[in-house]
Amino acid sequence: MNPRFKKKIVVLGLTQLLIVIISFISNKDISLLSYINISFYISSLLLLTSLLLYTIHSGFYDVIGKSFNLAFSRGENKRKLEEIPALSELITIDQKPLLFYGLVNGLLMLGALCLYYYLQT
Repeated sequence: MNPRFKKKIVVLGLTQLLIVIISFISNKDISLLSYINISFYISSLLLLTSLLLYTIHSGFYDVIGKSFNLAFSRGENKRKLEEIPALSELITIDQKPLLFYGLVNGLLMLGALCLYYYLQT
């Protein structure tokens, strides 16, 4: 088995364990509805973080970051605009794993939601 695939399975297992633990802590029991709610929050957090990193890497916030850096540098620390590094160069976190884990957790949540509605009817 591929080591990358093993790592992805382990991380997915850990996120599912985290969802079950948070569900148990918040509701004092583990139910399908609490699993769905907590996994929605976790997958949304992962997906939104991935989208934020994607927009940062695209250079969307570079001008804003440079402008704030230029505006708040004073005195001897005053730099030229060309010397200030872009925000997309400073943030080097890869967004693809977060997107993958968010999508897989979201798909598991949707499966649990379908099961919940099937059991309710």
